Amino acid sequence: GVTGLEGDEEVGVSLRVDEGVVDLCTDDEAQAVGEDVNSANDFEDAELGGKGHRGRAEGLVDLMLQRQRLLGLLEGKRVEDGGDGFHECSEEGAGVCAWRMRSPSLWDGEVGGVMCWTRSQSSRVKKVSLRCKYACEEGVIAGLKTMISLREKHQVGSNPNRWSNHPPTHPPTHPYLKDHFLLHPTHRHTLTSQLQKPKDSFNDLRPSRVASPNPTPKKVTIYRKQTESESEEQKQEAEEKMGLGLLASKAIRPTSRLLLGSQNPTTFLLRTIVSKPELQNPEASAAQPEQPPAPDLPPRTPLAGARVHFSNPEDAIEVFVDGYPVKIPKGMTVLQACEVAGVDIPRFCYHSRLSIAGNCRMCLVEVEKSPKPVASCAMPALPGMKIKTDTPVAKKAREGVMEFLLMNHPLDCPICDQGGECDLQDQSMAFGSDRGRFTEVKRSVVDKNLGPLVKTVMTRCIQCTRCVRFATEVAGVQDLGMLGRGSGEEIGTYVEKLLTSELSGNVIDICPVGALTSKPFAFKARNWELKGTETIDVTDAVGSNIRIDSRGPEVMRIVPRLNEDINEEWISDKTRFCYDGLKRQRLNDPMIRGSDGRFKPVNWRDALAVVAEVAHQVKPEEIVGIAGKLSDAESMIALKDFINRMGSNDVWGEGIGVNTNADFRSGYIMNTSIAGLEKADAFLLVGSQPRVEAAMVNARIRKTVRANQAKVGYIGPATDFNYDHQHLGTGPQTLLEIAEGRHPFFKTLSNAKNPVIIVGAGVFERKDQDAIFAAVETIAQKANVVRPDWNGLNVLLLHAAQAAALDLGLVPQSEKSLESAKFVYLMGADDVNLDKIPDDAFVVYQGHHGDKSVYRANVVLPAAAFSEKEGTYENTDGFSQQTLPAVPTVGDSRDDWKIIRALSEVAGVRLPYDTIGAVRARISTVAPNLVKMDEREPATLPSSLRPTFSEKVDTTPFGTVVENFYMTDAITRASKIMAQCSAMLLKK
Repeated sequence: GVTGLEGDEEVGVSLRVDEGVVDLCTDDEAQAVGEDVNSANDFEDAELGGKGHRGRAEGLVDLMLQRQRLLGLLEGKRVEDGGDGFHECSEEGAGVCAWRMRSPSLWDGEVGGVMCWTRSQSSRVKKVSLRCKYACEEGVIAGLKTMISLREKHQVGSNPNRWSNHPPTHPPTHPYLKDHFLLHPTHRHTLTSQLQKPKDSFNDLRPSRVASPNPTPKKVTIYRKQTESESEEQKQEAEEKMGLGLLASKAIRPTSRLLLGSQNPTTFLLRTIVSKPELQNPEASAAQPEQPPAPDLPPRTPLAGARVHFSNPEDAIEVFVDGYPVKIPKGMTVLQACEVAGVDIPRFCYHSRLSIAGNCRMCLVEVEKSPKPVASCAMPALPGMKIKTDTPVAKKAREGVMEFLLMNHPLDCPICDQGGECDLQDQSMAFGSDRGRFTEVKRSVVDKNLGPLVKTVMTRCIQCTRCVRFATEVAGVQDLGMLGRGSGEEIGTYVEKLLTSELSGNVIDICPVGALTSKPFAFKARNWELKGTETIDVTDAVGSNIRIDSRGPEVMRIVPRLNEDINEEWISDKTRFCYDGLKRQRLNDPMIRGSDGRFKPVNWRDALAVVAEVAHQVKPEEIVGIAGKLSDAESMIALKDFINRMGSNDVWGEGIGVNTNADFRSGYIMNTSIAGLEKADAFLLVGSQPRVEAAMVNARIRKTVRANQAKVGYIGPATDFNYDHQHLGTGPQTLLEIAEGRHPFFKTLSNAKNPVIIVGAGVFERKDQDAIFAAVETIAQKANVVRPDWNGLNVLLLHAAQAAALDLGLVPQSEKSLESAKFVYLMGADDVNLDKIPDDAFVVYQGHHGDKSVYRANVVLPAAAFSEKEGTYENTDGFSQQTLPAVPTVGDSRDDWKIIRALSEVAGVRLPYDTIGAVRARISTVAPNLVKMDEREPATLPSSLRPTFSEKVDTTPFGTVVENFYMTDAITRASKIMAQCSAMLLKK
């Protein structure tokens, strides 16, 4: 019995589960058939109070309304059971809304009063819905009346005093009443043990009071038949222990009467739900058996490239990936959480350094409480989220996506350059089906001409838009876009033009299929035929990490290598495509210029003897040595020691001007570091054009401008930037205005939290470099550019050898040194002003390419290129890195330091080292930071960058240091690919 009915009778119910019958006892006035429930009429009588006295619809409404007050007023929360979602609200009188239900159940409508009756294909029931509203008591009654009318309509008979008066040979006709029911998640208790008890065990149930968290509903008490011998203490104890058992019986009544009213056997699933301790009384909660502790799961290793940075440890959240708990920062996506957990999720459109597109849908995973698989690349991870990556649903979804992607993809694998390293190949084998069902004609797309570097076969494109996002976000060019729609969409240029970007070759790496490949590498080799060597790039001062792929003695291609501190995973086009210059214009043998002006090959002994003889014939002060742009630290220390032992101090590095202050490293390196630029919010570029001088540094600046809305001020000649900037002026006069606080941009620097000043290396060759650096120092002091926790004063070098040369002290002593020289030793120095060398001077050229300086040389000594030797380089950031030999040397060439070591012995001034280890030991005595590989030693800032200067700044504007981005050294000038780029892209 339920309070509100006439009297306090026990409402009896019988339920047949599999082979057993479970029934609750009734009192004398509501006697039901207890063991053999075969009569629907008897069963209806029992449930409604016995003998039909309360079989009217009004009584049923009253009964259901009391149930609603008892069960529907719950704490607001979202729960899910059996695959169906429910939403519960806490307002007074509100019920349970059947939220996004794929298979609505009867109990949801009864308890909540909100009816989501979905129309069935096999039924003519009209859709009745009070969908997703807070139901008050009137809504409950209205919903129940509608339910009653529908029941009466779809069952035989029309007697309003009963549910139905038909015999059990007529089952209910509404489709879902026959097949399915779910226990409402409100009743979070275990029913299995109760259903397995014998019939008599239910006599142990005692009165129980069920309190609702909502204080407004009235108290409802459920009673049962009591024996005279029971005491009040026993009644209270039983009430506290077994109250939820009676509540469980109430929960299954509506469905039980319908199931037993059918003559056909009905199969249904009873889902066991474990109760929460907070829904039980303390004694019942304590009586539950203790669960064994969960076993410790083995730790998971994050995937390579997975980056986890907790800016605030309090923002960390915990998610579960295939049952493994993972701590991640807020804002991470589901896919990133899976990577941290060591689970590799397939993807095509997602890239960690690009914006999220969600195009391919290959990354589908299952998430608990989600009705369908979700795209993990676009779904933010939420606290407590349970992610399942290897379920049949996820596998089937990926298989379907792969079938769609392959529907129009051509069978070009045997002739595709991407074969063997194609994401589509790998993922179709791992996640695809063994056959396709598409039999129509495949579409085809016209290829695009993107220039001399990128080959296009657009029929292979899967529209992942990685190339479009890279060009727009990283490269900063709006050349690529998605055109058309539907089956006619394709990627191309908005107008017929070439891809004009210094980073365009990176679209080859990020393209997951063979739509964009390397044009110079086309049809040259398969990836399994190549040997990869991890080394660094020397075409600029950044020192990008690369991998040289070679086959035999030939370099076949260059691809980037991940380094978060330097180049991330991008490289410039000059770095990527200059490799063909390594086999053109090479010097194979030592040569001596004859009396007729022609070179003739000689052996090493004769060539070194001629050089040593001439070196001893001139005065020591007339000997000059110049190290070129591509020289490594070992060869430069050997050249310095050799020239010093010959009695001269005139040895310097190419691109370093007279009186350059090399005493403090903070005066010629990037103190902020390349990666540290991402923290800046204001930039002042002084005579520097980073897009052509150091493309990867420019990419970092652009990334910072997009992420932090950083302001950029530029002083120098007009140039093409790929981010917003203010052109403040062309000469040092503008710099003085900023230093004096008269220029508006000074306020921008002063208000910035982390301001950065970048001075171009071209300043080193100006006569007023001291005055320029003094003005820069003044700005740094006034604008708070240099602080204990931040050093925003940077110098952007041009060449790979500059930083190491300054560390080793290779600085010219006088402007007249070269003009008065009689013996000039050029070690790879091809951009020296040859007009300053006297006509009667003896010139020795040591290098690997027949470039400019060879035409002025008297003796040529062939040396190894960076891809053929082991050498140490320091980048503009202060990082020391090493090159490794990828291919053997060409002809009879030797390492640079070995040539100088042999020459010193022939000349009688033998250098004290015979191995590269000994050379590095010598370097450590001069510049210890050069031998600390892959380690950045921060520079200390002196009290003054230029302690003494008396000159004023020159009015001469800053000039362009790099005239042709694609031809900056001997290797790139020998490259046919770079010559094509220069002609087609720069029109030079």
